[in-house]
Amino acid sequence: MTRHMSRPGLSRRGLLKGASALGASSLLLPFGMAAALAQPRSGGLLRLGIGHGSPTDNYDPAGWDQDFSAIFAATRHGYLIEIGPDGQLVGEIAESWATIDAMTWAFTIRQGVRFHSGKTLTVDDVIASLNHHRGAGSTSAVKPLVDDITDLQADGRTLVITLNQPNVDFPFILSDYHLPVLPATDGRIDVTSADGCGAYQVVQFDPGNAARLTRNPHYWKTGRAHFEGIEIITIYDAAARTEALQAGVVDVIGGVDPGDVASLNAAPGVKVLTGPGTRRLQFAMDSRSAPFDDTNLRLALKYAIDRDALVARVLQGHGVIGNDHPIDHTSRYFNTGLAQKSYDPDRSRYHLRQAGWDRLDLTLTVANAAFDRAAQTATLFADTAAAAGIALTVKTVPDVGYWSDSWMKQPFFASYWGGRPTENWMLATAYAGAAPWNESRWDHPRFNALLRAARSELDDSIRRDMYWDMQAICSDQAASLTPMFASDIIAHHDRINHNDTVGASWTMDGLRIAERWWFG
Repeated sequence: MTRHMSRPGLSRRGLLKGASALGASSLLLPFGMAAALAQPRSGGLLRLGIGHGSPTDNYDPAGWDQDFSAIFAATRHGYLIEIGPDGQLVGEIAESWATIDAMTWAFTIRQGVRFHSGKTLTVDDVIASLNHHRGAGSTSAVKPLVDDITDLQADGRTLVITLNQPNVDFPFILSDYHLPVLPATDGRIDVTSADGCGAYQVVQFDPGNAARLTRNPHYWKTGRAHFEGIEIITIYDAAARTEALQAGVVDVIGGVDPGDVASLNAAPGVKVLTGPGTRRLQFAMDSRSAPFDDTNLRLALKYAIDRDALVARVLQGHGVIGNDHPIDHTSRYFNTGLAQKSYDPDRSRYHLRQAGWDRLDLTLTVANAAFDRAAQTATLFADTAAAAGIALTVKTVPDVGYWSDSWMKQPFFASYWGGRPTENWMLATAYAGAAPWNESRWDHPRFNALLRAARSELDDSIRRDMYWDMQAICSDQAASLTPMFASDIIAHHDRINHNDTVGASWTMDGLRIAERWWFG
């Protein structure tokens, strides 16, 4: 089941004044299902089955790197800005915000918010939380997003943030799951503490396995956080997650195998929600090392994969083909004029020879922890690449420890990325030369210059051209192979209710399932 996602252009007047600016981005309700009319009731333990998690997971927001960490964070923490179920920006810890020039921003901090420890949240806590990701020594995944901050000042209840250049998208950045507001002591946050100001507080955390939380009795939001407790459980295998849902071991699962959608739709007491194809499934190469340091070799690989076959066979049609850049087709600056790469073994062989090879042996490291059916995807890739003279050996490693031991450690590996609300956010996080999560270590001067310039460009047509150029550069030159975008598919028991609009800015209702859903 699919739905066209409408994402109209940004309203800068609304954005700069602290109103919402992003169009609707929501999951599709099952056919014939009316909006949930039942009044939310309190109680019950919500159990989530998640296909990610690592023994190295911890409380330091700088390094959170997959769905388990993100959902766990959003369940226990508060953020300056929330992206609502309809894709609109909503003030959370920040009651409101405003700017005149998109360079100096004033955020009014909400009064009366308390951390789980009882400490009252202040502007100083917000400053320390942001500073944790800044500075020359930071290895935070979101360092590129906050590097433009030159000054943070408290003015009563107001936080004044000064940037080194205008950025009309800046409020979106403050909703990133790496940027919760944590309690500070002497200007620093404690990255070993579970303390937060969100809807639920931690009872137990077993990294790589599960986390359990209980409702925060002092949560400030009304009409939210209906469950008494939350349990987040790592279940790497998609089939095992489906079995756990049908057996009643969990109440909701993410990352539903596309091959299971039909059977789940037919299963009594189960509902399936399908969102737009914004989840990027890809293979990344270390562009610093041979042979991946050669653009022709990278092009040879890009023409050696059958994208249509992967969407049909791996995603069972629940997704769309990719064009080797990270901007999905629902984004407002998606490059509709860029020629789509397709499977062409002759062209692949041409680029292989231009790189100096008649035949090449490569090893591709994968695990289904990277994305469901990653091993199958790699095997299909190996089959089509063989016709171009590229012999791919698929090395399947254990799911446990994949993100700490293989991702960005091997020269050629599988990965996945969730979508981001703005193009600059996505490109800065994953493709900027100095970004910690630039998994291919690709560094392109013109791309980097365009990325910085686009943040402050107020002319929409010029800005669009910049993002179109960046997508073309990535598609032809970057060291990432993006053959497809998968739909976000989650399934749940029908004893659980939710609003008729389910957020798709991130998985699991924009990561906010714990505070937006209820039993009844």
